[in-house]
Amino acid sequence: MKLSGLHHVSILVTDMARARKFYRDTLGMREIGIPSTFPGAGLRVHWFELGDEQVHLIPTPQPDSFSQRHYAMHVDDAQAAREELRRKGVETAETVPIPGADRFFIRDPDGNRIELIQWTETYRIVPVGE
Repeated sequence: MKLSGLHHVSILVTDMARARKFYRDTLGMREIGIPSTFPGAGLRVHWFELGDEQVHLIPTPQPDSFSQRHYAMHVDDAQAAREELRRKGVETAETVPIPGADRFFIRDPDGNRIELIQWTETYRIVPVGE
């Protein structure tokens, strides 16, 4: 078996209309169609395009627990992203620096943690335990 990449991340949301507005209007992501079998099976999910990957919104009556768990999205200019999100009323949070990267965190309306990261240098992958 050889894994070749990440296809999507699924997150729980308590208010689908509010979440769709955040991902579409605040973050500027494009909503895409879902498989035709989903609505008939009672699945009221919504999918958003993120480059070659996707973010799937799954309705739930209760928000997910707050934790350090998150997913990260590439951004071409982290400083400009901070400024734009702050103008839109989104709180940004700084975090532990990574050499060669500019990054920060935001939360969506349900508290899901999202990292926005701009790599300013090529990340050198170091194998572990080989």
